[in-house]
Amino acid sequence: MNLAFLGVITIALLLFLVMTRKASPVVALILVPIGTSLLGGSGMEIIAFITDGIKSIAPTGVMFIFAILFFGILTDAGTFKPIINGLLRMTRKDPARVAVATALLAMIVHLDGSGAVTFLVTIPAFLPMYDALKMKRSTLACIVALSAGTMNILPWGGPTIRAATALEISVTELFNPLLVPVLVGLLAVLILAYLMGKREKNIVLPVVELETEATDTSELERPKLFWVNILLIFLAVSTLISGFAPPHVIFMLAFVIAISINYPNLKTQTERVNAHAKAAMLMASILFAAGCFTGILKGSGMIDAMASSAVQYIPNWIGNHLAVITGVASMPASLLFDPDSFYFGILPLLSTTASHFGGDTIEVGRAAIMGQMTTGFPVSPLTGATFLLTGLSGVDLGEHQRKTIPYAFLITIIILIVSLAVGAITF
Repeated sequence: MNLAFLGVITIALLLFLVMTRKASPVVALILVPIGTSLLGGSGMEIIAFITDGIKSIAPTGVMFIFAILFFGILTDAGTFKPIINGLLRMTRKDPARVAVATALLAMIVHLDGSGAVTFLVTIPAFLPMYDALKMKRSTLACIVALSAGTMNILPWGGPTIRAATALEISVTELFNPLLVPVLVGLLAVLILAYLMGKREKNIVLPVVELETEATDTSELERPKLFWVNILLIFLAVSTLISGFAPPHVIFMLAFVIAISINYPNLKTQTERVNAHAKAAMLMASILFAAGCFTGILKGSGMIDAMASSAVQYIPNWIGNHLAVITGVASMPASLLFDPDSFYFGILPLLSTTASHFGGDTIEVGRAAIMGQMTTGFPVSPLTGATFLLTGLSGVDLGEHQRKTIPYAFLITIIILIVSLAVGAITF
């Protein structure tokens, strides 16, 4: 059977099963490539393909597990609570400040890479203030979505990890050239938040003082270790960006230090790890299943065959600018493809096709994470977090999408333009 045709069938079947929820991503990523590869005549070599694929993404899977545990431990310790309370105190009664503080809080909370956690912390914290100031709830949902979406490009964010896994490259190699563009994107979010806050009309100052601090302290919180934990975050992130050590090593060490300092008791350590194990292992299982998928597609030659066939039909002017085209289309693609389908099914084909036209495969990956399930995830109907966001803020999904999608697309374009300017992507 023609390998290119078999590859198309493999990707199409994966997209169908995952997007229609006929099978979980883990099941589809493992069974689909094995089945189609057997149909194509592969035999026991499939075992080697799978093993090679898993080996290639093992460091990324380890990094993700320990990043989740690291930020989870710091959240349990109440590291971010004083920041939240300080932002709430500083912004009362000024809609522009409230809007900017909303963005800052969402960015800080999204350090753990979880959209659900970001929405669960940020929306309830600011919703009473928005209501008291007669600010639109849709503005709250929009600002939180833009902040969380742009922060989702970070090296330990799901889309970036998926892209690095699919392309079999290190996360730092993929992300580091995007540091300046992402920082500019975050600044653009803050500016948009300020402008949205300034536009709010019919402001009515709250009559009742809003509560900003909890009266009780959780047994897990470690307020005396606040600056120690902040320093630990700074050291971990700066070391990661510097490339001094591999990301998985950095987060393994950071996690061990964080849990040892904050919870020296063995029983408490076990409880904290168990509390965050579900989130960590769920994503890790998808990543290792993706290693099986990409390992088989590459080892069997399906990816190369599809790219070679695509070259015959794609005009040169498109092939030569595939990275830029991917960047422009990445945010709208979030409305069509869930992250697993896109990064493990579509991205490898795009990157390999780009290489046939002399392009850099990594640039296609960078372009993809500028919008596909980053700025695009909080408006996509394919993610449960979107419905959590709209449910907590009490905003209709359609209203949220109409307001947020243009801003999300704008942020993606800004990041793309800056990436072109600094050479992270070439035109």
